Amino acid sequence: MKLVECPRDAMQGLHEFIPTDLKASYINLLLQVGFDTLDFGSFVSPKAIPQMRDTAGVLSKLDLSASSTKLLAIVANLRGIEEAVQYDEIIYLGFPFSISETFQQRNTNSGIRESLVTVEKLVELAARHHKTPVIYLSMAFGNPYGDAWNIEIAEHWAAELVKRGVVILSLADTVGSAQPGDIETLFSSLAVTFPAAELGVHLHSTPASWREKIDAAYSAGCRRFDSALKGYGGCPMASDVLTGNIATENLLAYLAEKKDLPGINYSKWQEAMDLSGKVFLR
Repeated sequence: MKLVECPRDAMQGLHEFIPTDLKASYINLLLQVGFDTLDFGSFVSPKAIPQMRDTAGVLSKLDLSASSTKLLAIVANLRGIEEAVQYDEIIYLGFPFSISETFQQRNTNSGIRESLVTVEKLVELAARHHKTPVIYLSMAFGNPYGDAWNIEIAEHWAAELVKRGVVILSLADTVGSAQPGDIETLFSSLAVTFPAAELGVHLHSTPASWREKIDAAYSAGCRRFDSALKGYGGCPMASDVLTGNIATENLLAYLAEKKDLPGINYSKWQEAMDLSGKVFLR
């Protein structure tokens, strides 16, 4: 079981800037909880996502000495990739690859075909700098723009990514539209087609639908889950209304029921929960 905590996703849509020291204090607590990975920041245009303009500064304040948690940073173009690979502390480079042409343009200012080229460069530079790409298959379960979507389209683009050397794919329910049946069907299909790939889910949800979505992914064999404490966040580039992340506390409760919960330091978890009130008050 791999749990990926996503403070970056939780923070990025907030309009009031969170001070760098406060961000770092929060992430330093999360580093002690026991997550496999922290999606901690992004190297993207500060005009597009001003909240993440201090990612390098936050990174300089993180204490990784007593943590086995790995850091993931989001990149959206070649410039961001070239910046992120310079930091030895970063293990994973995440790239949002949308199967919706409209959203790919909105999110990365490039089309799907151009983004495939970016993925190729990401795979090449990541290998050279001893990092691992994580590709988020954005809008994997549908989109609000009227772009064509079906399971076969999602499978096609997943195949194109794997063909280019991608070994970790996270199926992203970007606007929270995924139905449990679609989650189970797509995940099961890709798991059979690409047995060597590591598949995960990055699900967004309303408070009423989180459990059925987690259960669909888990039942299909998913053992890599993204989530965010208290369900904060959402994608500010996707729509005017943010649909939040799966709340980490809900995911932990579900996995505890399944007796499939990795070791978690609940003391540090509670400290992070307490501090989150100050971080997300704005």
